[in-house]
Amino acid sequence: MAGRRIEIMDIRELVRHLRATASDRAVQRDTGVDRRTVQRYRAWALEHQLLSGPLPALDELQRLVAATLTASPPPQMVSSVEPFRELVLRLRAEQTEMAAIWARLKEQGFTGSYSAVRRFVRMLEPVTPEPVVRVETAPAEEGQVDFGYAGRMLDPLTGALRRAWAFVMVLSWSRHQYVEFVFDQTVATWLVLHRHAFAFFGGVPKRIVIDNLKAGITQACWEDPQVQRSYRECAEHYGFLIAPCRPRTPEHKGKVEQGGVHYVKRNFLGGRTPTTLTQANAEVLVWCQTTAGARCHGTTKAQPLARFTATERDRLLVLPSAPYDMATWKVATVARDCYVVFEQAFYSVPFRLVGQQVHVRGGSREVCIYTKSSELVATHTRAQEAGERQTHHDHLPPEKLPGLLLDVAACQTAASDIGPATRQVVDQMLSDTAVDRRRMVLRLLRLRETYGDDRLEAACHRAMRFDTATYPTVKRILEQGFDQEAVPPPAPVPPAQAFVRNASELLGNLLGGAKWS
Repeated sequence: MAGRRIEIMDIRELVRHLRATASDRAVQRDTGVDRRTVQRYRAWALEHQLLSGPLPALDELQRLVAATLTASPPPQMVSSVEPFRELVLRLRAEQTEMAAIWARLKEQGFTGSYSAVRRFVRMLEPVTPEPVVRVETAPAEEGQVDFGYAGRMLDPLTGALRRAWAFVMVLSWSRHQYVEFVFDQTVATWLVLHRHAFAFFGGVPKRIVIDNLKAGITQACWEDPQVQRSYRECAEHYGFLIAPCRPRTPEHKGKVEQGGVHYVKRNFLGGRTPTTLTQANAEVLVWCQTTAGARCHGTTKAQPLARFTATERDRLLVLPSAPYDMATWKVATVARDCYVVFEQAFYSVPFRLVGQQVHVRGGSREVCIYTKSSELVATHTRAQEAGERQTHHDHLPPEKLPGLLLDVAACQTAASDIGPATRQVVDQMLSDTAVDRRRMVLRLLRLRETYGDDRLEAACHRAMRFDTATYPTVKRILEQGFDQEAVPPPAPVPPAQAFVRNASELLGNLLGGAKWS
């Protein structure tokens, strides 16, 4: 990881490797991180109790890193010999020795060391390949995977011939293998194929050695392989470690390239008439258990399936109770309308992030959106149709909401959240059958942003008391502070008028024609 800033996902993956083994050399081998860096991170992880217990979430780990780890300045990447490149190239073309080149450079004003010249020349010229030592692994310790071109196969949906690839996973100890043909090398396909392979074996090897495919590796760089987030999540779910092979060095993965992909091409695919992808996959599973599994392997001198069944199968990591929820990640830019596009659907993001890049994680049931610093800012139910919009209204600018919330139910719900008097005022305004008062209601509800819910509720209560429940009245009450004054009690009801004479006297006088004095 030298020469660039270590990302939080790199640190999380490194901690997972540290938790899995006490050997710094093994971590260096699997991750490509310098051993001194591994030692420094092991001490840091031990100090903060990260080597046991549950791993913290990304945002928690980000805060811990920011608080406890200081970034070291990047090393000097440009050689001091670089300004003299053309002269060095000309002298080397003339077979000039490096000591003589150093002398010529000093004549031109070069002040660097001989070692700098030697390193620069070695960088310019290819190095003689190092001898390769075959490494045998323990049972269930390692699986190696790769894609290989498999020719053309019939698409079962369209009947057209399409380019197909063979995915091969070989268990390094037994050489037992799983093969499946696909039409693409996308991240989603890559993850599904791993799930199928683990189900086929009935378990998971402790480490997976992968080729530098785009689906598994975002940059072919042995010093710092940036494994895609989706694959890291898959690895964490199943419990295996990712161990990329060096770019352009297939000998580090020879068991799969020489035994798996090549063997599939020579044996199963050799002279085969094109069939549908579905038929080929059904037949290759039988081939893995019979022809490939029962052959005498040239290196082990044993049958792969027999070695797997007798020894390796029971040592594999146990499969999780549930398969990995196939999630894919995408970097997206938040548009001016506060949405990002993922798989042809739209998901809202807080408006403060407009114009910024975010990381979108799409699972089978939900879509999560993170900032570049791994802060979770939005969670949505996954859209079921292209063009569908998933919106949280609090993600949108408040001044833009009136055009979006013009439905009666939303207005009534917002009013109820403030208080019963506000709900009464809103209901009275919406009851007007001659004029659409919804925009006026929204203006009333937005008074809470200036005066708060309590004052707006008090103002509405006062307006209802005086039977003047309109937006201008409520606004005037708030502006003049009348909402903070006590509401006078209602005037007492006057007593009913009492007759001077009782009912019987009144009736008698009326019937007798008498006059009252």
